[in-house]
Amino acid sequence: MTANPATPLLDTVTVPADLRRLEPSQLRQLSDELRSEMIAAVGQTGGHLGSGLGVVELTVAIHYVFDTPRDRLVWDVGHQAYPHKILTGRRDRIRTLRQGGGLSGFTKRSESEYDPFGAAHSSTSISAALGFAVANKIAGTPGKGIAVIGDGAMSAGMAYEAMNNAEQAGNRLVVILNDNDMSIAPPVGGLSHYLSRLASSPQYLGFRHFAKRALGKLSRRAQGVAEKAEEFARGMAMGGTLFEELGFYYVGPVDGHDVDALVKVLENVRDAEHGPILVHVVTQKGKGYAPAEASADKYHGVQKFDVVTGQQVKSAPGAPAYQNVFGETLARLADSDPTICAITAAMPSGTGVDKFAAAHPDRTFDVGIAEQHAVTFAAGLAAQGMRPFCAIYSTFLQRAYDQVVHDVAIQNLPVRFAIDRAGLVGADGATHAGSFDVTYLASLPNMVVMAAADEAELVHMTYTAALHDDGPIAFRYPRGNGTGVALPETPQQLEIGKGRVVKEGSKIALLSLGTRLAEALKAADQLEAKGLSTTVADLRFAKPLDSELIRRLMATHEVIVTVEEAAIGGLGAHVLTLASDEGLIDAGLKIRTMRLPDLFQDHDAPDKQYDEAGLNAPKIVETVLKALRHNSAGVSEARA
Repeated sequence: MTANPATPLLDTVTVPADLRRLEPSQLRQLSDELRSEMIAAVGQTGGHLGSGLGVVELTVAIHYVFDTPRDRLVWDVGHQAYPHKILTGRRDRIRTLRQGGGLSGFTKRSESEYDPFGAAHSSTSISAALGFAVANKIAGTPGKGIAVIGDGAMSAGMAYEAMNNAEQAGNRLVVILNDNDMSIAPPVGGLSHYLSRLASSPQYLGFRHFAKRALGKLSRRAQGVAEKAEEFARGMAMGGTLFEELGFYYVGPVDGHDVDALVKVLENVRDAEHGPILVHVVTQKGKGYAPAEASADKYHGVQKFDVVTGQQVKSAPGAPAYQNVFGETLARLADSDPTICAITAAMPSGTGVDKFAAAHPDRTFDVGIAEQHAVTFAAGLAAQGMRPFCAIYSTFLQRAYDQVVHDVAIQNLPVRFAIDRAGLVGADGATHAGSFDVTYLASLPNMVVMAAADEAELVHMTYTAALHDDGPIAFRYPRGNGTGVALPETPQQLEIGKGRVVKEGSKIALLSLGTRLAEALKAADQLEAKGLSTTVADLRFAKPLDSELIRRLMATHEVIVTVEEAAIGGLGAHVLTLASDEGLIDAGLKIRTMRLPDLFQDHDAPDKQYDEAGLNAPKIVETVLKALRHNSAGVSEARA
């Protein structure tokens, strides 16, 4: 295909079928245009930038060589898939990324047939691609499973579990290891390109297949010597012994920014009769955009920015971020307590553990993307007398639930769970929302579950957790900045299972858990304006409940409303259970529970998400008025 010289090549490509009509010599220009388009789009929307810039050439090569969407392409995590979205019919919507009603920042099955598997958590791609490959093999239909996985995601055990079972897929499975950080192999050049092409060629793979059959006819000793020699030779020349042991043909390393080399290697891999095959591709995060290349984080996640200068649009200075309050508080506590240590799973800055690490590096452990290990490691530390704080996002702690139950709760070990990103998270959407931790933790015997209403409460809860040696304890807090309250100079140890009344009334009682307290107080003011005396209580604890306070409020108020940024089965369910078990509900008492809706909410601005969820002041007022059977003018008509 020959494009009009005045027409950008990218304008001629709507879907990968268009891409495949280009000449190989045109792919370099297309890659450059694709990179520029991505930079321009993310400059307007914000989002993940560095990871996508690093896979531009790889994206072009994959769609050029393989028959997508028949060949099922699975991007691990999916935050690097913006170039993929541009090439698969979504360029006209790319400037809606991470906005309400717009494109997801990750791959999403409902968005495109080119997204066969949704992802936003790491290390799932090989398992999913293996499923596609084996399903096609069983059905006798064409199509490969292709997984693109980063070196960071390879720190999770699930990737190796999948690889350990991949041999049954044969040549239908291709795993592309995108190595952009760990430098598993040295930088590559012409010799490595040659070796990669050689190792992926039909002649070489055919020879190896023949050699393996021939080795079976040798004596065990001779067979062992030959295998060791071949393994040593390949290890010296190009590495990959670990992957070979897992049953993969290893190809690489390949320069991930040399689109010509990528195409030649991938064509050999596509046509190989033996497999599964792992292609090791070395890329540079942030490639091709000078501000990203110069940045320490390679512009992993950015706000809107000026494309020319790379200067990001910064929000006005405000209250400190919750994760920083946690990290700095924990660091101060550890100054006088040598048993305190911090564990994170590849999220040191996201959880505030980097603040702790700066002061106490010898007691800081980043275990990589390995939440299961993080929790059991913490359990081992606790069993040996340490005071471990396991700082993990709510959505990622889900991946270690069995360890929380089996290794921590059953043994009643004092592991401290600092649960970041509680509640809704805005642009990251359903995959990252902290919706379920109250439900899945408060159901466990021995577990204490707290939720901070503001950053001052977070300081108190961090201190309380540090002193709690009687079993596991968890405290949750949201993404973003605090409310601006003054931080306490001296933290307070909270009494386990005791809440606080922040506003006293007589008719309506709002029982809040977590940072919806501010909205509950706004609602109380609006209800007071309607003549409805309102109590607002910050329960602090989802477990154990402050049953004494709840009993008192139920006995003295006409309407009880629980408010929490968590899914069904949390605070509201526990309050209802208490009321039912103790016979506290009578004909004159109305109880309503307000919580996250029973659905996965799409990405949007946080305020819009909470409005949709019905967890803001106007919706709280509406719930109370409905309970009181108000008429449309808002005049009370409460009936017996």
